[in-house]
Amino acid sequence: MNQDELKKLTISTASELLASKKLSSVELTQATLDVIEQQEPVINAFITVTKEIALARAKQVDELRAKNERLSILAGIPYSLKDVYNVKGVQTTGGAKILEGYISPYDATVEVLMKKSNAVLLGKTNCDSFGFGTTGEHSGFGPTKNPINIEYVPGGSSSGSGASLVYGGGVFSIGEDTGGSIRCPASFCGLAGLKTTYGRVSRYGAAPYASSYDTMGPMARNVKDVAIVLEHLAGQDARDATTGTAEVLPYSTLLDKSIKGMKIGMPKEYFGEGLDPEVRASMEHAADVFRSLGAEVIEISLPYTEYAVAAYYVIGTSETSSNLARLDGIRYGIEGEGDTWMQKIKDVRGKGFNDEAKRRIMVGTYALSAGYADQYYKKAQQVRQLLKKDFVRAFTEVDVIMTPTMPVLPPKIGENESDPLKLWLMDAFTVSVNPVGVPGLSVPTGFAKNGLPIGMQLIAPHFREDIILNVGYQFEQEVK
Repeated sequence: MNQDELKKLTISTASELLASKKLSSVELTQATLDVIEQQEPVINAFITVTKEIALARAKQVDELRAKNERLSILAGIPYSLKDVYNVKGVQTTGGAKILEGYISPYDATVEVLMKKSNAVLLGKTNCDSFGFGTTGEHSGFGPTKNPINIEYVPGGSSSGSGASLVYGGGVFSIGEDTGGSIRCPASFCGLAGLKTTYGRVSRYGAAPYASSYDTMGPMARNVKDVAIVLEHLAGQDARDATTGTAEVLPYSTLLDKSIKGMKIGMPKEYFGEGLDPEVRASMEHAADVFRSLGAEVIEISLPYTEYAVAAYYVIGTSETSSNLARLDGIRYGIEGEGDTWMQKIKDVRGKGFNDEAKRRIMVGTYALSAGYADQYYKKAQQVRQLLKKDFVRAFTEVDVIMTPTMPVLPPKIGENESDPLKLWLMDAFTVSVNPVGVPGLSVPTGFAKNGLPIGMQLIAPHFREDIILNVGYQFEQEVK
């Protein structure tokens, strides 16, 4: 199987080829590893490639298939994990130099579930350090480039997950989303990416950014593949008390339902100043497609949207400053130099955290400090409750909320490095979803004049991933 074929390969097609024995898992895995080896010197989508693990798992699946064992649809299919997930015996860095060389003694729940499905792990993908980034430029292991055009960013923070799928380095990838980290690269890379409901997928074994925002989810080449992977990831986990008890639906079998009569809301706050004209035009076209499918598209209001970015970053950086306090270089990761333990900690954090990580830790520490916590952190939490009320009210009017995934087209690498605030504002359309906890799906809507993709975000009530997957799939089928 060549690279052009791998770039288009879906779970359904791969599963059929493997089940019919027209292709072995070892052959598919080796072909994918060859493409990764060829592309990585330029794209830098992987931090760690687990070649031996991949080929061993692929061989095991082929042996099971030869015995006519009943296997999952994911059996033998190559995938990758964002390098925030622990895999036993494999390095986990979170995209940060401070954790370089840390070998995990256990598997994250997400990886346990993938092993159970007999999927084939290709490796751990590059990402902005601890998820701190929108572009994929802030990894301790170098920036990831967009294979569609290497002068541009692939989006972050799950940058390697997105980029690797574009060049054929896997059939699907599992990212992590704290404020858009799955949806942004999905948009910039022309993929489908799902930020699940908070508590839909276990966080156990994933390096935390902001514990009340972090959600796990799949990225793939189409909506059906995202639905298939979600079926294997969703569910309650005794090791993560925040996982919910809501029923796990057969998402991939619910995609063909008509959306005729469904109400889709376009919040006016997302279509004001600062929205790229090409993105606006693409959203208007998407709305017309929904109307042609029988849906009613109406304007709605989410009035507290203007405060979302500020509240998001106050809470997120506060949780970050707490979560990353454990990284001292004494127990794991790189070691610091110095005669005292304090000197060693200062040295290891100075070398191990990049500028963006330091920036967020300092902002969060300030927001939680005595005399300022009420002024910043408490106020941000109050805004969070108002944002939740906005969405609850909106979902009494509509079934789905539709917005652009990103307000802008993918920027060039290095374009915004001198303006951190501009980078933070790029998340304006995705950050509300995480504090509220609802699911969001990014689906490609087309391409800009420069050939780069544009994405649409679909949002549904808590644990109603089935609705946005259905709507996204119907749109995808209509425009493909």
